[in-house]
Amino acid sequence: MRLLFVHQRLGAFGGAEANIRITARELSRRGHTVSFLWAEGTGKDEAECRSLFSEGHALPQQPGELAELLGELDPDIIYLHSLSDLAAMETIFDSRRPVIRMVHDHSLYCLRSYKYNPLTRKPCTRAASGYCIFPCLAPLRRNRKGLLPFKWADFGKLRRELELTKRCEALIAYSQHSKDELIANGFDGARIHIHVPMDCRGNAHPLCSLSERNLVLFAGQIIRGKGVDLLLRALSKLRSPFECIIAGDGNHRSHCEQLCRRLGLQKKVRFTGYLPPRELEKVYLDASIFAFSSVWPEPFGMAGPEAMRFGLPVIAFDAGGVKEWLRDGENGILASWGNTDEFAAGIDRLLQNKPLARSLGLNGRERVNREYKEVNQVDHLETLFLATRGRPGVSRSPTQANLNVGRSPTSGELDLSQPIHAAEAALQV
Repeated sequence: MRLLFVHQRLGAFGGAEANIRITARELSRRGHTVSFLWAEGTGKDEAECRSLFSEGHALPQQPGELAELLGELDPDIIYLHSLSDLAAMETIFDSRRPVIRMVHDHSLYCLRSYKYNPLTRKPCTRAASGYCIFPCLAPLRRNRKGLLPFKWADFGKLRRELELTKRCEALIAYSQHSKDELIANGFDGARIHIHVPMDCRGNAHPLCSLSERNLVLFAGQIIRGKGVDLLLRALSKLRSPFECIIAGDGNHRSHCEQLCRRLGLQKKVRFTGYLPPRELEKVYLDASIFAFSSVWPEPFGMAGPEAMRFGLPVIAFDAGGVKEWLRDGENGILASWGNTDEFAAGIDRLLQNKPLARSLGLNGRERVNREYKEVNQVDHLETLFLATRGRPGVSRSPTQANLNVGRSPTSGELDLSQPIHAAEAALQV
């Protein structure tokens, strides 16, 4: 197949970009022609990302130029990710080629994109509606780049993107939590499939040391929803000796560094900024705990399962889709939402009981390798692409009855617990 990925960013940034790299690499390995359109670069690992695609282009500014480029690339499937340019998105849908969209976060149906109250950080459970305008005041957003402290976000633009996205042949989400959010916003649940590919090396993945260093690791964006400030408050309550590395960057970093000093943690906590994957892997291997302190309703929370690959036990707040991969007492510790006393007690428990930490970590590694290995996950995505591309004998819409490969006999959804290899999929569809 000829597959065209379309996304806002080129290079490394967050979970969406990691998802694109993993999926593109595996699909290319299977012989598909994979090309890429992007709107802006991140300045991080851009060359590596380009190398995964047979062809790559910056998104043309004019709809006519984009339509012409789509004609030249002539994809069987357009795999749309995040894109802020709605004129470009409309051109993509008007190209009359099948579009499947991966929904990475809440920005499709939340003007603030993070689905929580900006004052209390309490998760929002409402669908997009007039409530977003008043009393939520979601169109009034912080302006980090201009002269004025606030800017106005267009609720009409959000509604337009929602309606455009409903033209997709299928949607891909990370979790049942994300799927439920889409259903609440008017999407057909039968057309939403859960897909979480990860770079898994099975038992070949090296194990963390759980050394007496007692290293607690956080890795991710340092933005308010990721709760680094709450992690610091939890660390200030620990009875056990520890060190902490906070790897990442973001607009909340300065606040968190000041809080770190106020709490007297500056000798125990180190902010490293962004670490390339190879450097970050060294930290994983020296760590004893991975702290996943997000309080926003995580669509999935990829950083937690990524740490589990190294046998690291994870402690997290119960937020969004986290409890779909973190089972309290089985592969980590799940603290009540925002409860720093429980979070601190969980860290102390793991630092003081290394056999327990090792057992939880190994359980986490086994679960990740079983459920999220990229080969099995991309099997199912490939099956969906094959069924959607409209070749003879194959339904153009994955909601129709003849897409039976890998389906659950009761729900009709793709059953990701049953691996399907590409050759078998091609024969069955």
